[in-house]
Amino acid sequence: MTDTPIHVFLSHGLESGPGSTKIQAMKAEAETLPNIRAHAIDHRSTKDPATRLAQMQEAMDQHGANPARTILAGSSMGGWVCAQTSAETPVLGCFLLAPALAMSRYPQSSPVIQARHCQIIHGWDDEVVPVTPVLDLARDQGLPILVLPDGHRLENSLARVVSEFREFLQTCLSDMNQP
Repeated sequence: MTDTPIHVFLSHGLESGPGSTKIQAMKAEAETLPNIRAHAIDHRSTKDPATRLAQMQEAMDQHGANPARTILAGSSMGGWVCAQTSAETPVLGCFLLAPALAMSRYPQSSPVIQARHCQIIHGWDDEVVPVTPVLDLARDQGLPILVLPDGHRLENSLARVVSEFREFLQTCLSDMNQP
């Protein structure tokens, strides 16, 4: 059973793509760890949250990902996609960057995240997704959140984001190795 890979699915934001700096940096970091298969999903064909949610489920199905061995990581709308996916299908991990949570135009604005491990990273100066509703959601669900002196893209915090992602992945992997 230890040969079964852990799948990491990376979901980009509304105006971004699978080749974005953050997504590629996290994908490269994931691929340095043993037995991980990282997949950057291409959502550029649609801006509809529900369609992107279906694309995430399709990607998980296509790769035969076992939810108990699946880690989702996303930025902005991709963060919402990961959070909502975990609400519908509990997963091993959910790593969210400036997630578009508590946004009224989304089908479910405050998903109940059902991941064994979760980490939210947000910027104090986020001009797209206000930090306060995300802090409230994290408090209400008892989720860890790291708030950095940065904006929505977390562009000044890339090294920190990648470092936190590596630590998160290692925590998930350690959990998988527990009897």
